[in-house]
Amino acid sequence: MTDAGPAKAPGLDYVLPLRWDDGDEAGLAELTDYLRLLARHARVIVVDGSPSPVFERHAAVWAGITEHLRPDDDLAFVNGKVNGVITGMRRARAERVVIADDDVRYGEAELAAIGVLLGRADLVRPQNHFDPLPWHARWDTARTLLNRAFGADYPGTFGVRRSVFHEMGGYDGDVLFENLELIRTVRVHGGRECSPPGLYVRRLPPDPARFWSQRVRQAYDDLAQPVRLAAFLSVLPALAAALSRRRYGMVLVCAGLAVGVAETGRRRAGGRRIFPFSAALFAPVWLLERAVCAWLALAARLFFGGVPYAGRRMRTAAHSVRRIRAAGPAGAPSGGRVGLARGAEAGGPV
Repeated sequence: MTDAGPAKAPGLDYVLPLRWDDGDEAGLAELTDYLRLLARHARVIVVDGSPSPVFERHAAVWAGITEHLRPDDDLAFVNGKVNGVITGMRRARAERVVIADDDVRYGEAELAAIGVLLGRADLVRPQNHFDPLPWHARWDTARTLLNRAFGADYPGTFGVRRSVFHEMGGYDGDVLFENLELIRTVRVHGGRECSPPGLYVRRLPPDPARFWSQRVRQAYDDLAQPVRLAAFLSVLPALAAALSRRRYGMVLVCAGLAVGVAETGRRRAGGRRIFPFSAALFAPVWLLERAVCAWLALAARLFFGGVPYAGRRMRTAAHSVRRIRAAGPAGAPSGGRVGLARGAEAGGPV
């Protein structure tokens, strides 16, 4: 573990779980610059599950900037991100903590806003937006706009109160949709959630190869939301019926409605200055993609036992509120929430 950088004013810790291979190292300089800026405003904890050569390279580059460590040995969730989050929360000292993926890029104003909101909420869900915006990022932004139209999007970052995370015993990491698992676990334990649609936090887009690799896996998340899944499964049969009857006008009307709904999401909370109109035009394309991938995800569950993840098949998208409530604070349905106090047993400070 490297030494932490200069002590920060009490108030905010930042937990960044990551696992990089050699092929990811092209982004090391950019991420290092970001961590250096970030360290001016928060105490940064990087939990690094990378292979040893990559880990050691990170340790050398980030010395004096972050607290850099491996995931705790007692954590063995299939979803490695959760191992990193829980390890980081064990080391957090501040009551207000930001958890973020390695492609999230906060500015000073966004960090300050998270800190303020955590004064009255236990979980804060900001709104991610891609910048820059290549074509595939605009395609995926259509999903964001549709989610905004019906409620809130699922970001790659949260603000969370450490005491609440401690009281609920963390959350289960043997699930694919760990963001939803965290949200539901906070709700079950009486936590107050805040989803400000106008708190925009930048996110770097994936490269096209990664974008394509995520299509079915993201659709698999909908298995944890049956109503949403049923809606997507109905799209292809409805489209086939309309085309078989040559009701092309109806298809065009439905495509127009999809664009209109996405545009509603784009206009919320000043979104027009963040999201381009071209992203709303991708809504019918994204809906068709999700309709196809929903069937593929369902087939993966029924016939293959889940989707591939970290060399295994991940069966559970996320647990229902009922299952999480039944598990109680001591453990999760698959055996697994572990309290922050076990950080001492793992050899790290609490």
